Amino acid sequence: MLYRELVKVYKKIEETTKRLEMTSFLVDLIKKTPPDIIGRIVYLTQGKLYPDYEGIEIGMAEKMVIKALAKAAGISALQIDNDLKKTGDLGETARKFLNPSQKPPQVTEVFNILDQIAKTTGEGSVEKKIGLLSDLLSRAGGEEAKYIVRTVTGKLRLGIADMTILDALAIVYGKGKESREIIERAYNNTSDLGTVAETLAKKGLLGIKKLGIIPGKPLRAMLCERLADPAEILEKLGGRCAVEYKYDGERIQAHKIGQEVVLFSRRLENITYQYPDIVELVRGNLKADKAIIDAEVVAMNPETGEMRPFQDLMHRRRKYGIKEAMEEYPITLFVFDILYIDGKDLTQTPYLKRKEILRQVLKEGENIQLAKTEIVSDLETLEKIFELSIEEGLEGLVCKSISPSSVYQAGSRGWLWIKYKRDYKSEMIEPVDLVVVGAFYGRGRRRATYGALLLACYDEEKDMFRTITKCGSGFTDQDLALLPKKLKPYEIKHKHPRVDSQLKCDRWFTPTVVIEVIGAELTLSPIHTTAWSRIKKDAGLAIRFPRFTGRWREEKSAEDATTVSELVEMYEAQLKKIKK
Repeated sequence: MLYRELVKVYKKIEETTKRLEMTSFLVDLIKKTPPDIIGRIVYLTQGKLYPDYEGIEIGMAEKMVIKALAKAAGISALQIDNDLKKTGDLGETARKFLNPSQKPPQVTEVFNILDQIAKTTGEGSVEKKIGLLSDLLSRAGGEEAKYIVRTVTGKLRLGIADMTILDALAIVYGKGKESREIIERAYNNTSDLGTVAETLAKKGLLGIKKLGIIPGKPLRAMLCERLADPAEILEKLGGRCAVEYKYDGERIQAHKIGQEVVLFSRRLENITYQYPDIVELVRGNLKADKAIIDAEVVAMNPETGEMRPFQDLMHRRRKYGIKEAMEEYPITLFVFDILYIDGKDLTQTPYLKRKEILRQVLKEGENIQLAKTEIVSDLETLEKIFELSIEEGLEGLVCKSISPSSVYQAGSRGWLWIKYKRDYKSEMIEPVDLVVVGAFYGRGRRRATYGALLLACYDEEKDMFRTITKCGSGFTDQDLALLPKKLKPYEIKHKHPRVDSQLKCDRWFTPTVVIEVIGAELTLSPIHTTAWSRIKKDAGLAIRFPRFTGRWREEKSAEDATTVSELVEMYEAQLKKIKK
Protein backbone atom coordinates (compact mmCIF):
# COMPACT_ATOMS: atom_id res chain seq x y z
CA MET A 1 0.00 0.00 0.00
CA LEU A 2 1.43 3.40 -0.97
CA TYR A 3 1.91 5.92 1.84
CA ARG A 4 0.23 8.34 -0.55
CA GLU A 5 -3.08 6.50 0.00
CA LEU A 6 -2.76 7.05 3.73
CA VAL A 7 -2.02 10.75 3.22
CA LYS A 8 -5.20 11.20 1.14
CA VAL A 9 -7.23 10.01 4.11
CA TYR A 10 -5.26 12.19 6.52
CA LYS A 11 -6.08 15.26 4.41
CA LYS A 12 -9.80 14.48 4.53
CA ILE A 13 -9.73 13.88 8.29
CA GLU A 14 -7.82 17.10 8.89
CA GLU A 15 -10.34 19.14 6.92
CA THR A 16 -13.48 17.86 8.65
CA THR A 17 -15.01 19.03 11.92
CA LYS A 18 -17.56 16.20 12.00
CA ARG A 19 -16.81 13.06 13.93
CA LEU A 20 -19.11 10.85 11.83
CA GLU A 21 -17.24 11.90 8.70
CA MET A 22 -13.95 11.19 10.43
CA THR A 23 -15.17 7.68 11.29
CA SER A 24 -16.37 7.15 7.72
CA PHE A 25 -12.94 8.09 6.31
CA LEU A 26 -11.30 5.61 8.69
CA VAL A 27 -13.74 2.87 7.67
CA ASP A 28 -12.82 3.38 4.00
CA LEU A 29 -9.12 3.27 4.88
CA ILE A 30 -9.41 0.08 6.94
CA LYS A 31 -11.42 -1.68 4.23
CA LYS A 32 -8.63 -1.27 1.67
CA THR A 33 -5.75 -1.96 4.09
CA PRO A 34 -4.08 -5.41 3.84
CA PRO A 35 -4.27 -7.35 7.16
CA ASP A 36 -0.48 -7.62 7.33
CA ILE A 37 -0.05 -3.85 7.72
CA ILE A 38 -3.27 -2.81 9.51
CA GLY A 39 -1.42 -2.59 12.84
CA ARG A 40 1.16 -0.23 11.39
CA ILE A 41 -1.54 1.87 9.74
CA VAL A 42 -3.28 2.26 13.11
CA TYR A 43 -0.07 3.26 14.91
CA LEU A 44 0.85 5.80 12.21
CA THR A 45 -2.67 7.24 12.35
CA GLN A 46 -2.20 7.68 16.10
CA GLY A 47 1.05 9.53 15.32
CA LYS A 48 3.29 6.85 16.81
CA LEU A 49 5.10 3.61 15.99
CA TYR A 50 4.24 1.53 19.06
CA PRO A 51 1.81 1.61 21.99
CA ASP A 52 2.61 4.33 24.54
CA TYR A 53 3.73 1.86 27.20
CA GLU A 54 6.62 0.74 24.98
CA GLY A 55 8.17 4.17 25.54
CA ILE A 56 9.63 4.26 22.01
CA GLU A 57 9.56 7.71 20.45
CA ILE A 58 10.98 8.80 17.10
CA GLY A 59 13.09 11.30 18.99
CA MET A 60 13.93 14.03 16.48
CA ALA A 61 14.03 17.65 17.59
CA GLU A 62 12.78 20.35 15.23
CA LYS A 63 16.33 21.56 14.47
CA MET A 64 17.34 18.07 13.35
CA VAL A 65 14.29 17.82 11.09
CA ILE A 66 15.09 21.23 9.57
CA LYS A 67 18.58 19.97 8.67
CA ALA A 68 17.15 16.80 7.13
CA LEU A 69 14.59 18.80 5.17
CA ALA A 70 17.21 21.27 3.93
CA LYS A 71 19.39 18.39 2.77
CA ALA A 72 16.48 16.72 0.97
CA ALA A 73 15.40 19.97 -0.73
CA GLY A 74 18.95 21.05 -1.61
CA ILE A 75 18.61 24.43 0.12
CA SER A 76 19.94 26.04 3.30
CA ALA A 77 18.54 25.40 6.78
CA LEU A 78 18.10 29.19 7.04
CA GLN A 79 15.61 29.16 4.15
CA ILE A 80 13.63 26.43 5.88
CA ASP A 81 13.73 28.31 9.17
CA ASN A 82 12.56 31.56 7.56
CA ASP A 83 9.60 29.85 5.90
CA LEU A 84 8.74 28.07 9.15
CA LYS A 85 8.36 31.46 10.83
CA LYS A 86 5.67 32.26 8.25
CA THR A 87 3.80 28.95 8.22
CA GLY A 88 4.24 27.93 11.86
CA ASP A 89 4.08 24.34 10.59
CA LEU A 90 7.22 22.49 9.56
CA GLY A 91 5.09 19.94 7.71
CA GLU A 92 3.59 22.66 5.53
CA THR A 93 7.06 24.05 4.90
CA ALA A 94 8.22 20.57 3.81
CA ARG A 95 5.33 20.34 1.34
CA LYS A 96 6.29 23.68 -0.20
CA PHE A 97 9.97 22.86 -0.74
CA LEU A 98 9.71 19.24 -1.90
CA ASN A 99 8.23 18.29 -5.27
CA PRO A 100 5.81 15.36 -5.55
CA SER A 101 7.68 12.07 -5.93
CA GLN A 102 7.55 9.95 -9.08
CA LYS A 103 8.25 6.81 -7.03
CA PRO A 104 6.43 7.35 -3.73
CA PRO A 105 7.27 4.99 -0.83
CA GLN A 106 5.10 2.20 0.50
CA VAL A 107 3.56 2.45 4.00
CA THR A 108 5.87 -0.34 5.17
CA GLU A 109 8.95 1.53 3.93
CA VAL A 110 7.93 4.71 5.75
CA PHE A 111 7.21 2.81 8.95
CA ASN A 112 10.48 0.85 8.83
CA ILE A 113 12.62 3.95 8.26
CA LEU A 114 10.87 5.84 11.07
CA ASP A 115 11.38 2.78 13.26
CA GLN A 116 15.08 2.74 12.37
CA ILE A 117 15.33 6.44 13.26
CA ALA A 118 13.62 5.81 16.61
CA LYS A 119 15.99 2.98 17.49
CA THR A 120 19.22 4.69 16.38
CA THR A 121 21.31 5.59 19.44
CA GLY A 122 24.88 6.18 20.48
CA GLU A 123 27.77 7.97 18.85
CA GLY A 124 26.94 9.47 15.48
CA SER A 125 23.21 8.83 15.94
CA VAL A 126 22.20 12.45 15.21
CA GLU A 127 23.87 12.43 11.80
CA LYS A 128 22.47 9.01 11.01
CA LYS A 129 18.92 10.06 11.94
CA ILE A 130 19.21 13.19 9.77
CA GLY A 131 20.50 11.09 6.86
CA LEU A 132 17.71 8.52 7.13
CA LEU A 133 15.00 11.18 7.31
CA SER A 134 16.52 13.19 4.46
CA ASP A 135 16.54 10.14 2.18
CA LEU A 136 12.94 9.35 3.08
CA LEU A 137 11.77 12.93 2.46
CA SER A 138 13.57 13.00 -0.89
CA ARG A 139 11.69 9.88 -1.96
CA ALA A 140 8.36 10.98 -0.53
CA GLY A 141 8.17 14.61 -1.52
CA GLY A 142 5.16 16.95 -1.53
CA GLU A 143 2.11 16.11 0.54
CA GLU A 144 3.61 12.86 1.88
CA ALA A 145 6.62 14.78 3.25
CA LYS A 146 4.22 17.09 5.11
CA TYR A 147 2.73 14.24 7.12
CA ILE A 148 6.04 12.42 7.61
CA VAL A 149 7.51 15.59 9.14
CA ARG A 150 4.47 16.04 11.37
CA THR A 151 4.76 12.42 12.52
CA VAL A 152 8.48 12.74 13.25
CA THR A 153 8.01 15.93 15.27
CA GLY A 154 5.03 14.54 17.20
CA LYS A 155 2.58 17.00 15.63
CA LEU A 156 0.40 14.89 13.35
CA ARG A 157 -2.66 16.74 14.71
CA LEU A 158 -5.35 14.49 13.22
CA GLY A 159 -7.25 14.56 16.50
CA ILE A 160 -8.51 11.00 16.19
CA ALA A 161 -9.54 9.47 19.51
CA ASP A 162 -8.85 5.80 20.22
CA MET A 163 -12.59 5.25 20.56
CA THR A 164 -13.14 6.57 17.03
CA ILE A 165 -10.67 4.03 15.68
CA LEU A 166 -12.45 1.29 17.64
CA ASP A 167 -15.77 2.41 16.13
CA ALA A 168 -14.29 2.11 12.63
CA LEU A 169 -12.79 -1.32 13.36
CA ALA A 170 -16.15 -2.54 14.69
CA ILE A 171 -17.94 -1.32 11.54
CA VAL A 172 -15.48 -3.09 9.22
CA TYR A 173 -14.85 -6.31 11.13
CA GLY A 174 -17.63 -6.53 13.69
CA LYS A 175 -21.35 -7.20 13.84
CA GLY A 176 -22.94 -4.25 15.60
CA LYS A 177 -23.03 -3.19 19.25
CA GLU A 178 -22.06 -6.59 20.69
CA SER A 179 -18.83 -6.74 18.68
CA ARG A 180 -17.96 -3.14 19.63
CA GLU A 181 -17.98 -4.14 23.30
CA ILE A 182 -15.84 -7.21 22.63
CA ILE A 183 -13.31 -5.17 20.66
CA GLU A 184 -13.18 -2.44 23.29
CA ARG A 185 -12.63 -5.00 26.05
CA ALA A 186 -9.64 -6.40 24.13
CA TYR A 187 -8.24 -2.87 23.85
CA ASN A 188 -8.85 -2.17 27.55
CA ASN A 189 -6.98 -5.35 28.45
CA THR A 190 -3.97 -4.71 26.19
CA SER A 191 -3.81 -0.90 25.69
CA ASP A 192 -2.60 -1.72 22.17
CA LEU A 193 -4.78 -0.59 19.25
CA GLY A 194 -2.38 -1.94 16.65
CA THR A 195 -2.48 -5.47 18.04
CA VAL A 196 -6.28 -5.29 18.36
CA ALA A 197 -6.60 -4.19 14.72
CA GLU A 198 -4.22 -6.87 13.43
CA THR A 199 -5.92 -9.60 15.45
CA LEU A 200 -9.32 -8.54 14.10
CA ALA A 201 -8.09 -8.44 10.52
CA LYS A 202 -6.41 -11.84 10.66
CA LYS A 203 -8.46 -13.83 13.19
CA GLY A 204 -11.80 -12.03 13.42
CA LEU A 205 -13.94 -11.75 16.57
CA LEU A 206 -12.98 -15.25 17.73
CA GLY A 207 -9.35 -14.15 17.81
CA ILE A 208 -10.25 -10.95 19.65
CA LYS A 209 -12.11 -12.89 22.34
CA LYS A 210 -8.91 -14.86 22.98
CA LEU A 211 -6.79 -11.67 23.25
CA GLY A 212 -6.41 -11.72 27.01
CA ILE A 213 -4.32 -9.98 29.64
CA ILE A 214 -0.56 -10.19 29.11
CA PRO A 215 1.80 -9.33 32.00
CA GLY A 216 4.02 -6.53 30.76
CA LYS A 217 1.18 -4.91 28.79
CA PRO A 218 -0.80 -2.51 31.00
CA LEU A 219 -4.57 -2.62 31.31
CA ARG A 220 -6.43 0.67 31.02
CA ALA A 221 -7.35 1.76 34.53
CA MET A 222 -10.83 1.39 36.01
CA LEU A 223 -12.16 4.80 37.08
CA CYS A 224 -14.62 6.13 39.67
CA GLU A 225 -17.79 8.13 39.53
CA ARG A 226 -18.26 10.59 42.37
CA LEU A 227 -21.12 11.70 44.58
CA ALA A 228 -21.48 14.28 47.34
CA ASP A 229 -24.18 12.54 49.37
CA PRO A 230 -23.16 9.44 51.39
CA ALA A 231 -26.79 8.27 51.58
CA GLU A 232 -26.97 8.34 47.79
CA ILE A 233 -23.70 6.42 47.59
CA LEU A 234 -25.09 3.62 49.76
CA GLU A 235 -28.29 3.56 47.72
CA LYS A 236 -26.34 3.34 44.45
CA LEU A 237 -24.30 0.42 45.82
CA GLY A 238 -27.28 -1.58 47.06
CA GLY A 239 -27.16 -0.53 50.73
CA ARG A 240 -23.86 -2.27 51.44
CA CYS A 241 -20.36 -1.60 50.12
CA ALA A 242 -16.64 -1.81 50.73
CA VAL A 243 -15.04 1.46 51.80
CA GLU A 244 -11.38 2.14 50.98
CA TYR A 245 -9.27 5.11 51.96
CA LYS A 246 -8.57 7.55 49.10
CA TYR A 247 -4.85 8.35 49.11
CA ASP A 248 -3.38 11.56 47.66
CA GLY A 249 -0.69 9.94 45.54
CA GLU A 250 0.10 8.54 42.11
CA ARG A 251 -1.76 5.53 40.83
CA ILE A 252 0.53 2.71 39.73
CA GLN A 253 -0.12 -0.57 37.96
CA ALA A 254 2.68 -2.99 38.86
CA HIS A 255 3.44 -6.06 36.74
CA LYS A 256 5.57 -8.86 38.15
CA ILE A 257 7.03 -11.33 35.64
CA GLY A 258 9.35 -13.66 37.49
CA GLN A 259 11.99 -11.40 39.01
CA GLU A 260 11.23 -8.56 36.61
CA VAL A 261 8.90 -5.77 37.77
CA VAL A 262 7.43 -3.14 35.44
CA LEU A 263 5.51 -0.08 36.66
CA PHE A 264 2.96 1.87 34.65
CA SER A 265 1.32 5.22 35.39
CA ARG A 266 -2.38 5.96 35.07
CA ARG A 267 -1.60 7.19 31.54
CA LEU A 268 0.11 3.85 30.78
CA GLU A 269 3.63 5.32 30.70
CA ASN A 270 6.45 3.05 31.80
CA ILE A 271 7.72 4.77 34.98
CA THR A 272 9.77 1.87 36.36
CA TYR A 273 12.98 3.93 36.46
CA GLN A 274 11.36 6.54 38.76
CA TYR A 275 10.59 4.08 41.54
CA PRO A 276 13.38 1.50 42.05
CA ASP A 277 12.20 1.21 45.67
CA ILE A 278 8.72 0.09 44.52
CA VAL A 279 10.32 -2.43 42.17
CA GLU A 280 12.10 -4.03 45.14
CA LEU A 281 8.95 -3.95 47.29
CA VAL A 282 6.84 -5.71 44.65
CA ARG A 283 9.58 -8.21 43.82
CA GLY A 284 10.05 -9.16 47.49
CA ASN A 285 6.50 -8.92 48.83
CA LEU A 286 4.24 -10.26 46.08
CA LYS A 287 4.10 -14.05 46.38
CA ALA A 288 3.43 -14.98 42.77
CA ASP A 289 5.46 -15.74 39.68
CA LYS A 290 3.33 -13.50 37.46
CA ALA A 291 0.89 -10.92 38.77
CA ILE A 292 -0.63 -7.50 38.12
CA ILE A 293 -1.68 -5.24 41.00
CA ASP A 294 -3.34 -1.81 41.19
CA ALA A 295 -1.97 0.54 43.84
CA GLU A 296 -1.36 4.11 44.97
CA VAL A 297 2.12 5.37 45.85
CA VAL A 298 2.26 8.13 48.48
CA ALA A 299 5.15 10.34 49.56
CA MET A 300 5.86 9.98 53.29
CA ASN A 301 7.51 12.08 55.99
CA PRO A 302 9.94 9.62 57.58
CA GLU A 303 10.26 11.80 60.69
CA THR A 304 6.55 11.93 61.52
CA GLY A 305 5.11 9.01 59.56
CA GLU A 306 2.62 11.42 57.98
CA MET A 307 1.67 11.40 54.35
CA ARG A 308 2.98 14.22 52.19
CA PRO A 309 0.89 15.97 49.51
CA PHE A 310 0.83 14.81 45.91
CA GLN A 311 3.08 17.71 44.81
CA ASP A 312 5.97 16.31 46.88
CA LEU A 313 5.66 12.98 45.09
CA MET A 314 6.16 14.72 41.75
CA HIS A 315 9.80 15.35 42.73
CA ARG A 316 10.25 11.66 41.96
CA ARG A 317 9.37 12.28 38.29
CA ARG A 318 12.93 12.75 37.08
CA LYS A 319 15.50 10.94 34.97
CA TYR A 320 18.53 11.82 37.07
CA GLY A 321 19.24 11.98 40.78
CA ILE A 322 16.83 9.12 41.52
CA LYS A 323 18.83 7.91 44.53
CA GLU A 324 18.79 11.39 46.08
CA ALA A 325 15.05 11.72 45.40
CA MET A 326 14.41 8.35 47.08
CA GLU A 327 16.17 9.56 50.22
CA GLU A 328 14.46 12.96 50.24
CA TYR A 329 10.99 11.69 49.29
CA PRO A 330 10.50 8.14 50.60
CA ILE A 331 7.26 6.41 49.70
CA THR A 332 4.71 3.83 50.83
CA LEU A 333 2.79 1.70 48.35
CA PHE A 334 -0.88 1.09 49.22
CA VAL A 335 -2.20 -1.87 47.19
CA PHE A 336 -5.96 -1.98 46.59
CA ASP A 337 -6.58 -4.53 43.80
CA ILE A 338 -5.18 -7.52 41.93
CA LEU A 339 -6.06 -8.07 38.28
CA TYR A 340 -4.06 -11.12 37.27
CA ILE A 341 -2.14 -13.94 38.95
CA ASP A 342 -0.19 -16.86 37.50
CA GLY A 343 -2.15 -17.27 34.29
CA LYS A 344 -5.57 -16.31 35.68
CA ASP A 345 -7.44 -13.19 34.59
CA LEU A 346 -9.13 -11.80 37.72
CA THR A 347 -10.87 -8.81 36.12
CA GLN A 348 -14.17 -10.72 35.84
CA THR A 349 -13.86 -11.97 39.43
CA PRO A 350 -16.06 -10.15 42.02
CA TYR A 351 -14.35 -7.51 44.18
CA LEU A 352 -14.41 -9.40 47.50
CA LYS A 353 -12.85 -12.49 45.92
CA ARG A 354 -10.10 -10.36 44.34
CA LYS A 355 -9.48 -8.77 47.72
CA GLU A 356 -9.21 -12.18 49.37
CA ILE A 357 -6.65 -13.33 46.79
CA LEU A 358 -4.69 -10.11 47.30
CA ARG A 359 -4.50 -10.66 51.07
CA GLN A 360 -3.15 -14.16 50.48
CA VAL A 361 -0.36 -13.16 48.09
CA LEU A 362 0.75 -9.78 49.46
CA LYS A 363 3.23 -9.75 52.32
CA GLU A 364 2.74 -6.42 54.07
CA GLY A 365 5.66 -4.39 55.36
CA GLU A 366 6.51 -0.90 56.53
CA ASN A 367 6.48 0.52 52.99
CA ILE A 368 3.97 -1.77 51.27
CA GLN A 369 0.48 -2.20 52.69
CA LEU A 370 -3.05 -3.13 51.75
CA ALA A 371 -5.28 -0.10 51.39
CA LYS A 372 -7.50 0.20 54.47
CA THR A 373 -10.88 -1.36 53.72
CA GLU A 374 -14.09 -1.87 55.69
CA ILE A 375 -17.52 -3.26 54.79
CA VAL A 376 -20.26 -0.72 55.53
CA SER A 377 -24.06 -1.07 55.53
CA ASP A 378 -25.24 2.02 57.41
CA LEU A 379 -24.85 5.76 57.01
CA GLU A 380 -23.48 6.39 60.51
CA THR A 381 -20.56 4.00 60.03
CA LEU A 382 -19.80 5.41 56.59
CA GLU A 383 -19.67 8.97 57.96
CA LYS A 384 -17.48 7.86 60.87
CA ILE A 385 -14.94 6.18 58.57
CA PHE A 386 -15.03 9.27 56.36
CA GLU A 387 -14.16 11.54 59.28
CA LEU A 388 -11.37 9.16 60.34
CA SER A 389 -9.88 9.31 56.86
CA ILE A 390 -9.89 13.11 57.00
CA GLU A 391 -8.17 13.08 60.40
CA GLU A 392 -5.40 10.99 58.88
CA GLY A 393 -4.88 13.60 56.17
CA LEU A 394 -6.41 11.61 53.32
CA GLU A 395 -8.60 12.83 50.47
CA GLY A 396 -11.66 10.86 51.53
CA LEU A 397 -13.04 7.47 50.51
CA VAL A 398 -13.65 5.23 47.54
CA CYS A 399 -16.85 3.22 48.03
CA LYS A 400 -16.91 -0.02 46.04
CA SER A 401 -19.61 -2.45 45.07
CA ILE A 402 -19.44 -5.91 46.65
CA SER A 403 -22.19 -7.41 44.52
CA PRO A 404 -21.59 -10.57 42.42
CA SER A 405 -21.24 -8.26 39.39
CA SER A 406 -18.46 -6.15 40.98
CA VAL A 407 -15.91 -6.90 38.24
CA TYR A 408 -12.89 -4.76 37.35
CA GLN A 409 -14.09 -2.60 34.44
CA ALA A 410 -10.79 -1.82 32.70
CA GLY A 411 -10.91 1.50 30.87
CA SER A 412 -14.37 2.36 32.19
CA ARG A 413 -15.89 4.84 34.61
CA GLY A 414 -18.94 3.37 36.32
CA TRP A 415 -21.03 3.15 39.46
CA LEU A 416 -19.15 0.14 40.84
CA TRP A 417 -16.61 2.57 42.33
CA ILE A 418 -17.70 5.93 43.77
CA LYS A 419 -15.43 8.63 45.20
CA TYR A 420 -16.56 10.48 48.31
CA LYS A 421 -14.25 13.38 49.18
CA ARG A 422 -14.50 15.95 51.95
CA ASP A 423 -14.57 19.04 49.77
CA TYR A 424 -17.89 18.08 48.23
CA LYS A 425 -19.50 19.36 51.42
CA SER A 426 -18.92 23.03 50.58
CA GLU A 427 -19.30 25.33 47.59
CA MET A 428 -16.65 24.26 45.12
CA ILE A 429 -13.72 23.96 47.49
CA GLU A 430 -13.05 20.80 45.52
CA PRO A 431 -10.79 21.53 42.53
CA VAL A 432 -11.58 19.96 39.17
CA ASP A 433 -9.38 18.71 36.34
CA LEU A 434 -10.13 20.44 33.04
CA VAL A 435 -8.79 20.17 29.50
CA VAL A 436 -7.28 23.10 27.60
CA VAL A 437 -9.15 23.36 24.28
CA GLY A 438 -8.52 26.99 23.28
CA ALA A 439 -6.82 30.27 24.17
CA PHE A 440 -7.42 34.00 23.93
CA TYR A 441 -4.70 36.57 23.27
CA GLY A 442 -3.56 38.64 26.23
CA ARG A 443 -3.60 42.39 26.65
CA GLY A 444 -1.28 44.85 28.38
CA ARG A 445 1.31 42.92 30.39
CA ARG A 446 0.10 39.66 28.81
CA ARG A 447 0.35 40.92 25.24
CA ALA A 448 3.18 38.49 24.43
CA THR A 449 1.29 35.45 25.69
CA TYR A 450 -2.26 34.19 26.23
CA GLY A 451 -4.58 36.14 28.50
CA ALA A 452 -6.95 33.26 29.24
CA LEU A 453 -7.53 29.60 28.39
CA LEU A 454 -10.80 28.00 27.33
CA LEU A 455 -11.30 24.88 29.45
CA ALA A 456 -13.59 21.90 29.04
CA CYS A 457 -14.71 18.83 30.94
CA TYR A 458 -15.18 15.35 29.47
CA ASP A 459 -18.57 14.06 28.31
CA GLU A 460 -18.07 10.32 28.81
CA GLU A 461 -21.38 9.42 27.12
CA LYS A 462 -20.62 11.16 23.83
CA ASP A 463 -16.80 11.08 23.98
CA MET A 464 -16.75 14.87 23.63
CA PHE A 465 -15.32 17.85 25.50
CA ARG A 466 -17.80 20.50 26.69
CA THR A 467 -16.63 23.99 27.63
CA ILE A 468 -17.17 25.13 31.20
CA THR A 469 -15.01 28.22 31.81
CA LYS A 470 -12.44 30.75 30.64
CA CYS A 471 -9.54 30.90 33.09
CA GLY A 472 -6.91 33.63 33.30
CA SER A 473 -6.25 33.76 37.06
CA GLY A 474 -3.73 31.88 39.18
CA PHE A 475 -0.98 31.79 36.56
CA THR A 476 2.45 33.02 37.65
CA ASP A 477 4.57 35.16 35.32
CA GLN A 478 6.62 32.04 34.62
CA ASP A 479 3.46 30.05 33.78
CA LEU A 480 2.31 32.77 31.39
CA ALA A 481 5.67 32.95 29.65
CA LEU A 482 5.68 29.19 29.08
CA LEU A 483 2.07 28.83 27.92
CA PRO A 484 2.56 29.37 24.16
CA LYS A 485 5.51 26.96 24.03
CA LYS A 486 3.78 24.38 26.21
CA LEU A 487 0.61 24.41 24.10
CA LYS A 488 2.24 24.80 20.67
CA PRO A 489 2.50 21.03 19.95
CA TYR A 490 -1.29 20.72 20.25
CA GLU A 491 -2.25 23.78 18.19
CA ILE A 492 -4.70 23.25 15.30
CA LYS A 493 -6.27 25.59 12.77
CA HIS A 494 -9.91 25.05 13.70
CA LYS A 495 -12.04 23.91 16.60
CA HIS A 496 -11.40 20.23 17.28
CA PRO A 497 -14.24 17.89 16.16
CA ARG A 498 -14.60 16.59 19.74
CA VAL A 499 -14.90 20.06 21.30
CA ASP A 500 -18.37 21.58 21.83
CA SER A 501 -17.96 25.34 22.17
CA GLN A 502 -20.11 28.39 21.46
CA LEU A 503 -17.12 30.65 22.01
CA LYS A 504 -14.59 31.48 19.29
CA CYS A 505 -10.96 31.34 20.35
CA ASP A 506 -7.85 33.02 18.98
CA ARG A 507 -6.14 29.64 19.14
CA TRP A 508 -7.58 26.09 19.20
CA PHE A 509 -5.88 22.99 20.60
CA THR A 510 -6.26 19.23 20.38
CA PRO A 511 -7.70 18.20 23.80
CA THR A 512 -4.58 16.91 25.56
CA VAL A 513 -3.30 19.17 28.36
CA VAL A 514 -5.09 18.83 31.71
CA ILE A 515 -4.85 21.43 34.49
CA GLU A 516 -6.38 21.71 37.95
CA VAL A 517 -8.80 24.59 38.57
CA ILE A 518 -10.71 25.82 41.60
CA GLY A 519 -13.64 28.25 41.56
CA ALA A 520 -16.10 30.05 43.82
CA GLU A 521 -19.12 28.10 42.66
CA LEU A 522 -20.85 26.32 39.80
CA THR A 523 -23.51 28.38 38.08
CA LEU A 524 -25.84 28.24 35.07
CA SER A 525 -24.51 29.77 31.86
CA PRO A 526 -26.04 30.71 28.48
CA ILE A 527 -22.59 30.35 26.87
CA HIS A 528 -20.85 27.20 28.12
CA THR A 529 -21.96 23.78 26.88
CA THR A 530 -21.37 21.50 29.88
CA ALA A 531 -24.66 19.70 30.73
CA TRP A 532 -26.46 21.82 28.11
CA SER A 533 -30.25 21.93 28.76
CA ARG A 534 -29.81 19.15 31.32
CA ILE A 535 -30.60 21.36 34.32
CA LYS A 536 -32.28 24.28 32.57
CA LYS A 537 -33.34 24.72 28.96
CA ASP A 538 -30.79 26.58 26.81
CA ALA A 539 -28.25 26.75 29.63
CA GLY A 540 -25.13 24.89 30.62
CA LEU A 541 -22.86 24.85 33.67
CA ALA A 542 -19.97 27.24 34.24
CA ILE A 543 -17.39 27.85 36.95
CA ARG A 544 -17.59 31.29 38.56
CA PHE A 545 -14.28 33.02 39.36
CA PRO A 546 -12.02 30.16 38.19
CA ARG A 547 -8.38 30.06 39.26
CA PHE A 548 -5.50 27.81 38.17
CA THR A 549 -4.16 26.02 41.26
CA GLY A 550 -0.65 25.70 39.78
CA ARG A 551 -1.05 21.97 39.24
CA TRP A 552 -0.44 20.58 35.75
CA ARG A 553 -2.10 17.15 35.70
CA GLU A 554 0.54 15.56 33.48
CA GLU A 555 -0.31 12.11 34.80
CA LYS A 556 -3.84 12.39 33.38
CA SER A 557 -5.05 12.07 29.81
CA ALA A 558 -7.84 14.31 28.51
CA GLU A 559 -10.36 11.49 29.02
CA ASP A 560 -9.38 11.34 32.71
CA ALA A 561 -10.57 14.92 33.26
CA THR A 562 -13.58 15.72 35.43
CA THR A 563 -16.74 14.55 33.67
CA VAL A 564 -20.04 16.25 32.87
CA SER A 565 -21.86 13.86 35.22
CA GLU A 566 -19.49 14.68 38.09
CA LEU A 567 -20.03 18.42 37.62
CA VAL A 568 -23.80 17.98 37.55
CA GLU A 569 -23.56 16.02 40.82
CA MET A 570 -21.44 18.79 42.36
CA TYR A 571 -23.91 21.46 41.22
CA GLU A 572 -26.90 19.56 42.62
CA ALA A 573 -25.08 18.99 45.91
CA GLN A 574 -24.38 22.72 46.07
CA LEU A 575 -28.09 23.48 45.55
CA LYS A 576 -29.08 21.05 48.32
CA LYS A 577 -26.74 22.82 50.73
CA ILE A 578 -28.11 26.26 49.80
CA LYS A 579 -31.71 25.05 50.36
CA LYS A 580 -30.76 23.75 53.81
